[in-house]
Amino acid sequence: MKIAIGGDHAGFPLKGHVIEVLKELGHEVTDYGSFDSNPIDFPDITKVVCEKVRNNEADKGILVCGTGVGASIAANKIPGIRASVCHDIYSSHQCVEHDDVNVMCIGAQIIGPALVKELVQSFLTAEFSTAVEFRRRVEKLHLMELEYAEQLLEVNKK
Repeated sequence: MKIAIGGDHAGFPLKGHVIEVLKELGHEVTDYGSFDSNPIDFPDITKVVCEKVRNNEADKGILVCGTGVGASIAANKIPGIRASVCHDIYSSHQCVEHDDVNVMCIGAQIIGPALVKELVQSFLTAEFSTAVEFRRRVEKLHLMELEYAEQLLEVNKK
């Protein structure tokens, strides 16, 4: 699987370990930064990683920031991206199975290297359910994106 990964300076200490785990699991990984601990704004890295997922240049994305929350908020602003903070094993697979999440966000200040492998493996092996109710709900998310994008366009025309 092709994985796009990125994180801000707060996620930098854990991101290298996540990359090692991904490679150990046999995935193709592209790192989009940050490449050191110098301060960088998480929305900038989030945008790059999510564009790769959105354009099908990556199958999934992983974002590592301080808590995972900021990256998740930023990622969910991008149409076609469904991101979730995942700090436990159940959430890391359930978010894919029920909500078709394509970007996992983790917090380097919340979890450590011991949990990363299980989280990543659980997220990447999960599959979106074929159950009608989950498909219907994700379609509603897509329709919400379109509805609010249209409203924004109308506001900007004025």
